[in-house]
Amino acid sequence: MNNRLVFGTLFVAFIAYSSQVYTSGTASMQTPPMSDEARHGQQLFQDYNCIACHQFYGLGGYMGPDLTNVISKRSGAYSAAFIRAGTATMPNFGLAPDEVSALVEYLRFVDRTGTYPPEEYEVRWTGVVEQADDPA
Repeated sequence: MNNRLVFGTLFVAFIAYSSQVYTSGTASMQTPPMSDEARHGQQLFQDYNCIACHQFYGLGGYMGPDLTNVISKRSGAYSAAFIRAGTATMPNFGLAPDEVSALVEYLRFVDRTGTYPPEEYEVRWTGVVEQADDPA
């Protein structure tokens, strides 16, 4: 009888702990909605295989810079100028103005999804590792 009580208590504690970790670990991971223009930019990003040279969150090619937070670090106008004109290392794809705008909107969407590289980590009591809040 005593073994069943111990097992039952541990089982209930495990279920409660697991559900708490699952819900608290996913509650802050809400992705903002993507606009139709950003979705078009995402399709262009894939069609022109931009990931072959650029990265999001450190994943992708290594010839170009990581674009995760290019909008907040520079600006949309800065990004549009690079996309429109190209550089010595990035080709000019001859994109139409609406395509450039769509790509910038996609980069703006990605910028809102997180920060890369994370500067500080915080380990919760549940074992979830999160980026620490910016004190600024």
